[in-house]
Amino acid sequence: MSLRIATRGSGLALRQTQRVAELISQISPGIELETVVVSTLGDRDKKTSLQELGGQGVFVTDVQSAVLSGKADIAVHSAKDLPAETSSGLTLASVPERADPRDALVGCFWNDLPKGALIATGSIRRRSHLAHVRPDLKFQDLRGNIETRLLRVDDVDAVVVAKAALDRLDLNPEQIDTLPVSILLPQVGQGALAIECRDEDFEIIQMLKETEDRKVRSAVDAERSFLAEVGSGCSLPVAAHAVVEKEEIFLKVSIASKDGTTLLKAEATGVDANQLGVNIANKLLNEEGGDRLLNENL
Repeated sequence: MSLRIATRGSGLALRQTQRVAELISQISPGIELETVVVSTLGDRDKKTSLQELGGQGVFVTDVQSAVLSGKADIAVHSAKDLPAETSSGLTLASVPERADPRDALVGCFWNDLPKGALIATGSIRRRSHLAHVRPDLKFQDLRGNIETRLLRVDDVDAVVVAKAALDRLDLNPEQIDTLPVSILLPQVGQGALAIECRDEDFEIIQMLKETEDRKVRSAVDAERSFLAEVGSGCSLPVAAHAVVEKEEIFLKVSIASKDGTTLLKAEATGVDANQLGVNIANKLLNEEGGDRLLNENL
């Protein structure tokens, strides 16, 4: 049996694809694996902000199309890049593992940031959360792969990147401060891998299921269910972080104004990932003022 794996061409994407290939080979030692590198909209346009490009989906749509068109059999993504709703014709067959989901400040420690410090990040979630805690901070847009972003450290006081990206690429900047979720709640699915395939490829689905980490899948499902209920097209900064202990899922979520002046949070526990995401979304929207915040930003 042979399997073609579609992926972006960044160093991080290729490293993640290599890891998935290792997991598949452990299950099916005789399988032939081929990497199909796909150029995505987010890769081709490195100047336009992600929000202007369309937000979630800019790094996955072209990769998904390669699978749907038959050019590849499966797709490997960073789970944080996936829209909350799975594309028609595809299934999220496996969420195999998760690295550190937190964000990291590179170039300066959080407690050492001077007043009015300039932070480089292309994420409105990161901007809003950090501005809420430190309204004096200033921000500069940042695009490009992880290596390119790290090169900007000397031009600003600090850059913010995903800790998982640093770990997977074995990058160890001189000054790095991993931020607690109490300061910066992660993006939905951050640090996790996601493998999609065509929904009629039952043999491949069953094989990929053997690569899955059940607890990680439950955590990511809860986060994605929350995002779907809030509205995957929501232009406001949305964040979520779930952990699983024994059979119980602990989920923290937030929604914020773009400038960070308002940051609404909620947390809940449950055993059904999808229902937990729905319940906490309704709590945040109906009890904590989320609906009002969304309406103010239409």
